[in-house]
Amino acid sequence: MITTTVLLIAVIIVALAFDYINGFHDCANSIASVVSTKVLSPRQAVLYGATMECTGALLGVNVAKTIGSGIISSDTITLQVILCALITAVIWNLITWWFGLPSSSSHALIGGLLGSAFVHAGLDPINFTLLIEKVIVPMFASPVVGFTVGFLVMCSFLRLFYKIKPDVINRRFKRVQIFASGLMALSHGLNDAQKTMGVITMALVTGGLITMDPDNFYIPIYVKLTCAITMALGTMSGGWKIIKTMGSKIIKLKPISGAAADFSASSIVLLASIAGIPLSTTHVVSTAIMGVGTAIKGSSVRTNIIGNIVTAWVLTIPCCIIMSLIIYTLLKHIPH
Repeated sequence: MITTTVLLIAVIIVALAFDYINGFHDCANSIASVVSTKVLSPRQAVLYGATMECTGALLGVNVAKTIGSGIISSDTITLQVILCALITAVIWNLITWWFGLPSSSSHALIGGLLGSAFVHAGLDPINFTLLIEKVIVPMFASPVVGFTVGFLVMCSFLRLFYKIKPDVINRRFKRVQIFASGLMALSHGLNDAQKTMGVITMALVTGGLITMDPDNFYIPIYVKLTCAITMALGTMSGGWKIIKTMGSKIIKLKPISGAAADFSASSIVLLASIAGIPLSTTHVVSTAIMGVGTAIKGSSVRTNIIGNIVTAWVLTIPCCIIMSLIIYTLLKHIPH
């Protein structure tokens, strides 16, 4: 027999595993540019990125509220539903990491929640209005916005500094790129670490360890600190396959183009975090890099790599829904 305590412990362990994997899976979002341009060494980049990720994770709770009490009704959710969603997200992240594809950890988790919640209680627990408003629409809009902002920022840089020799401007932009990369890591922590915070808090409420009004959802400080540190540790372990894809396979970045991509992406992710939108930082960073590359020279963007990335984006939510359906169906037959 599986007791509630055992299930709760399992959920927390898998949630922290997801948070750790999210750190090394998505660390490319914030440090790929400074590594590929050799502005920072890999060791310096991961330490810097981990520090900023941890800081960002402690700065807000709006995204955690969306995940923890918005998309799926807390009245009908169970520990089994949460566990299946987390297992699904961990498996998907590991698969896409193995193939070096920068897919969305956010969409993997949300797809997992949708699949297991549907098997458990049908469509009733799903808040479709919030799902469309804060997941589906941003999923399609964020790549367009990322590409557009990246393109415009790079065009502005080219216009402002066209009289300066490329070698000179790239030397001057090294410090700017370090700052931009830090801002990207901060925004990633503010958005992505909160997803795990929301899930763990949801599990603690469901398991009866804490009580709270669904309309006054909050994140305990010990959950914040644990998730922030775990994601930072994941970032420090690196995710070199995805860093290679993001930092050199889409376009070959220079300090000025890397800074343009990071400034563009971080501004979008910061605004989304304030609005409580669990945005895919991967979508935004990838398309910002594409926009920057197009502004420099359209032919420099490697379309075959883009095709692989887009395929991973499109497949993430439906694949994770199906995977979670299967996992929940198998686990529900275990006595508890």
